[in-house]
Amino acid sequence: MLQNRVDPFGDIIRTPARGAWMGNRGLIHNNKKEMVRPYKLIPWITCVLEFKGWHREVMTPNRYTELFFMDEATAFSAGHRPCSECRRSDYQRFKDFWIKGNPEYGFTMKTLIGKIDAIIHAERIAADKSKVTYEENLNKLPDGAFVLYEHKPYLIKRGKIYLWTPFGYEKSLDLPQTDKLPVLTPRSVINTFSAGYVPQMAV
Repeated sequence: MLQNRVDPFGDIIRTPARGAWMGNRGLIHNNKKEMVRPYKLIPWITCVLEFKGWHREVMTPNRYTELFFMDEATAFSAGHRPCSECRRSDYQRFKDFWIKGNPEYGFTMKTLIGKIDAIIHAERIAADKSKVTYEENLNKLPDGAFVLYEHKPYLIKRGKIYLWTPFGYEKSLDLPQTDKLPVLTPRSVINTFSAGYVPQMAV
């Protein structure tokens, strides 16, 4: 069983559960198919599982490491965004809504995606490689956001929160009666959801 699934914290875990999306952070495994670093590249992307009939062995030596996500909301929480090649329309839509949701940066569709990647990178992982979070009122968070509740990751959707597991969402709860909770999804991505981008959610 390979260590190649990603959870909402952005951690790469080992589980027999299969993923609905593939991801890429560069070459982060060795020739024994063991993880040796959390990432190599600043752009963390989310790809479709099949594209143009391409096939290769997972964790091929000296090639990028294939990572997998339970759903797109999980990928966004981890800090990934749509691939510009295999998900061109989703990529364009994400960039458009990211710009609309984060007007303070003054970006346009002509702005290089690397500038957005750099902002997301600072929002997802700290210098010590820990997950960056921030606190926000639950009623200000859009569907697709992940929060930390009772030390576990929960997805927000339609006034409820859903407990994440590698195999899917288990139990649902009404929104907790609390002012704020730690948010796992990067702040600018939350703004992107609020502006109109709706991530795929397996619930």
